[in-house]
Amino acid sequence: MRRETQNVLLILLGGALVKIALNGDYLRYVKPAQQPWIIAGGAVMLLLGVAAIVRDIATVRAAAKAAHESEVDTAHSAADGHGHHHPARSAWLLVVPVLAVFLVAPPALGADSVTRTEARLPASAATTSAAAFPPLPAGAVVPMAMNEVVTRAGWDANGTMNGRTVEISGFVVHTGGQTLLARLVISCCAADAAPVTVHLKGGDADRFPSDTWLRVTGQIVPGTATEANSYTPDLVPATVERITAPKDPYEY
Repeated sequence: MRRETQNVLLILLGGALVKIALNGDYLRYVKPAQQPWIIAGGAVMLLLGVAAIVRDIATVRAAAKAAHESEVDTAHSAADGHGHHHPARSAWLLVVPVLAVFLVAPPALGADSVTRTEARLPASAATTSAAAFPPLPAGAVVPMAMNEVVTRAGWDANGTMNGRTVEISGFVVHTGGQTLLARLVISCCAADAAPVTVHLKGGDADRFPSDTWLRVTGQIVPGTATEANSYTPDLVPATVERITAPKDPYEY
């Protein structure tokens, strides 16, 4: 690959990193805490690419100036330039697929990732005792993270959610004749994403296609989150509302 192409690709990659870090698209791939590192990495790539281009331009100008001082060098330089003109033009065509890859951000992980990965109880739950789960706050409806709902359903021997109406949000997954509401939990980035799921038992959720984001209120059926069903509790919906996918689709 020619130096000109390498420099352009470096600038495109750096620019893409800065772009997704500033507009929030980076949240599709990593935790919010990674934003400063993405910006810093993209800025370094941009600076290196610009510096390399400036250096190459200065080198070409110096060579052209030296060539004009000698008729022999001028003729040799002209012949050299003619021989490399068309390959340079062809190399620039490589920019087109790079633009498509780096400037069109892929979507966040969704239903397909859930169906290909077995849901499981969050790792932190295995070392959590029943006493560690405090009573839920007062209120007719308690908003909760999906991660916490699944953890309590599978590990809370005190039954702090029994008889309580909770509110959760996630995306629809249709698999094995069931309708699940799912979220992906990440420790660092999308590469280590693990699904947590709730089985929506009845209600209007069945009519929504996979990857539709919903806000659901309802009650968890006690004792339904077991190792046999990958710690997926049943939830009897009271209300089902379609919502826009959040900017940050993951839980932590």
